[in-house]
Amino acid sequence: QVQLEESGGGLVQAGGSLRLSCSASGGSFRNYAMGWFRQAPGKEREFVGVIRSSGHTYYSDSVKGRFTCSRDNAKNAVYLQMNSLKPEDTAVYYCAVGNPALSAIMTPTTYRIWGQGTQVTVSS
Repeated sequence: QVQLEESGGGLVQAGGSLRLSCSASGGSFRNYAMGWFRQAPGKEREFVGVIRSSGHTYYSDSVKGRFTCSRDNAKNAVYLQMNSLKPEDTAVYYCAVGNPALSAIMTPTTYRIWGQGTQVTVSS
């Protein structure tokens, strides 16, 4: 059974940093894109960033310049470094694996497998 598990969430003050990790088990994801999404209460799931198998990364405008995706294929893991956090970054963060076309990287339904999520809370 292929599974993803996020970790690293928590409570941080505005301007602080957190590093989320997503570990994959049950298969290798080196040939797949690993995406990060978030969902705040009462809002739809929102694209944050993605790192494709090539290593290319793409980000939403709201996090560009502050968040960085990276991956370690040897460890079957992907990371989201979040700097200069803002209260509006508060959400449950999810990692997901898929192989979306470039035009669809921001669409949640194009990702096949999801983790359970980790809460990030940024206080003002």
